[in-house]
Amino acid sequence: MNDPILEPIKIGNLELKNRIYLPAMHLNMAEDYKVTDQLINFYTERAKGGASMIVVGFATVDKLSAGSTNIGAHKDEYIPGLKRLADAIRDNGSLSAVQLNHAGKNSFSFMIGESAVAPSAIQARMTRETPRALERDEILEIIDNFGQAALRVKKAGYDAVEVLAGTGYLISSFLSPLTNIRTDEWGGTFENRMKFGLEVMKAIKKATGDDFPLIARINGNDLMPGGVCRKELQIFAKELVKVGVDALNINVGWHEARIPQIVASVPRGVFGYLSKGIKDQVDVPVISSHRINDPQTAREMIADGLCDLVAMGRPLIADPELPNKVKAGRENEIIHCIACAQGCFDHLFELKFVQCLCNPRVGRELETIIKQADIKKNVMVIGGGAAGMSAALAAKERGHSVTLYEKSERLGGQLFLAAAPPGREEFKELATDLATQVKVHGINVELNKTVDEALLKEKKPDHVILATGAKPLTIPVPGADLPNVVQAWDVLQNKVLTGKKVVVLGGGAVGVETALFLAEKGTMSGDALKFLLLNGVETPEDLCELAVQGTKKVTMVEMLEKAGKDIGRSTRWVLMGDLSRYGVETRTETKALEITEKGLKVECDGKTEEIAADTIVMATGSVPENSLHQTLTQLSIPYEMVGDSKQIGLAYDAIYSGFDVGRAL
Repeated sequence: MNDPILEPIKIGNLELKNRIYLPAMHLNMAEDYKVTDQLINFYTERAKGGASMIVVGFATVDKLSAGSTNIGAHKDEYIPGLKRLADAIRDNGSLSAVQLNHAGKNSFSFMIGESAVAPSAIQARMTRETPRALERDEILEIIDNFGQAALRVKKAGYDAVEVLAGTGYLISSFLSPLTNIRTDEWGGTFENRMKFGLEVMKAIKKATGDDFPLIARINGNDLMPGGVCRKELQIFAKELVKVGVDALNINVGWHEARIPQIVASVPRGVFGYLSKGIKDQVDVPVISSHRINDPQTAREMIADGLCDLVAMGRPLIADPELPNKVKAGRENEIIHCIACAQGCFDHLFELKFVQCLCNPRVGRELETIIKQADIKKNVMVIGGGAAGMSAALAAKERGHSVTLYEKSERLGGQLFLAAAPPGREEFKELATDLATQVKVHGINVELNKTVDEALLKEKKPDHVILATGAKPLTIPVPGADLPNVVQAWDVLQNKVLTGKKVVVLGGGAVGVETALFLAEKGTMSGDALKFLLLNGVETPEDLCELAVQGTKKVTMVEMLEKAGKDIGRSTRWVLMGDLSRYGVETRTETKALEITEKGLKVECDGKTEEIAADTIVMATGSVPENSLHQTLTQLSIPYEMVGDSKQIGLAYDAIYSGFDVGRAL
């Protein structure tokens, strides 16, 4: 039987070689709306990797569409750069499209130089600014701008054009009663609210011709209370097809929706029902998106009729070669996106270009090409966590002879700690993926092996990479040595038992994750909830309560004014919401005074109290474990420290520091 992922398919008159579609993603790599070499290098790598169609953008249709780190399509002067990018994609084996969009209310005034525009002057939740309501003649002008921008895309040599009509941007804002309270022909009834989006599609078809494929990226559900529901969006989908749209790419939610859409706690492929609901209504190809990060999920979704193609954006950031690996029967070698959002989304909030925890070459594809070293060395890597494996792989690619030493029985290190809390299991997959790469590249691995002075003298390495990680930090609070005190790391590895009442001391990332890990103890599994729901044993409302009703009372104590300060913006709000949902009591601006046999004495607002607890969990941070550096110095063995052994950081920092040291040897 043929693999559904690898089957060709047509969009309009265009034949795609497989069903893997790279959707448009904002990368922060354009400069003054112009295509850069960085953008070209990024997409060249993905085209070589075997995706059938690559959509770049979004690209602007006028100066108010977005800031200048987006690709520009609103002036003829941008056509040469667009053409360079189209040629690079085509020359490396993929079809190409540009996604056009007007951000509307979601444009920040500091980026576009004036107030954003929208159907109505309603404050935008994302920017916290109030846009200016569009006049009728401005609406008609924007519609024409979409058509002219699409024509530029065609002139630049792209194979198709896509329009973003979801996510809360301008077309989506016209569609929603939350943001469109107009009383003219562009507002009021759902039919009127659809009009702007439909007129945009008509303008594009008129400008580019019926033979130039037009794809619309629409929401399957806005996920906004009082907004547009999935049934209405199915109607919108049918109307789009009537005016000439050749394929539908199904997005999920607005940016400001308070329902997780992209993070690891979102089950893989969970939004496939939205694409199926639209596929059942139309006769054009339907593309499903969001959290489809492995071939098997994609394969099943296509085979089961949920969609015709899969949009794999961040999976192709993490591993551009994913399509080629599927074709070659090397799926076990894929580096999977783990939905951490540390480099791809958190960087955008920091106005940095997109990078990836799993792939340290993203955004610097050209400058990180690893060349063979002039002098080959015997390299010893000490520590088999994320930093150590990353360093070993890069050093091996340089041509060095590499041996990786790990004191435990498996590679992965703190990635397994990160994978312990609910919704974070995919960090375990990264550990597996990196270990597979170590094996595939023929790196010698010594497990259950502690490196000491005697071994260093015996092996006589030319160079050592110290990746020995970190150890827990215990703060000097009276009572810290009592038997009811345990370490968060031991809790997360199920090495210790905890009582019914637990205080987690420390509200950083480890504290938050440990609190959630404990709060989920005794809750019902998904299978159990489904059984009880389908058989009518309990009401849906009661099942919602049972889903988060654990057997422990968990309190988290943090001295600072806010918990989770070291958690990335993309995931912090999800984790903090989970703390509330699971009933974790979060005490901030609370200082630990003393641990007793009965609990934790604290000071808050000048008052002293004791929080009753059977177990106190120390989640007060960590310190580098790099004691071997003294021995290496005494033996005059050249060495580098990477990851937490050098400086405590995120998994992202560990991967990058290991890679950069390894490739420089």
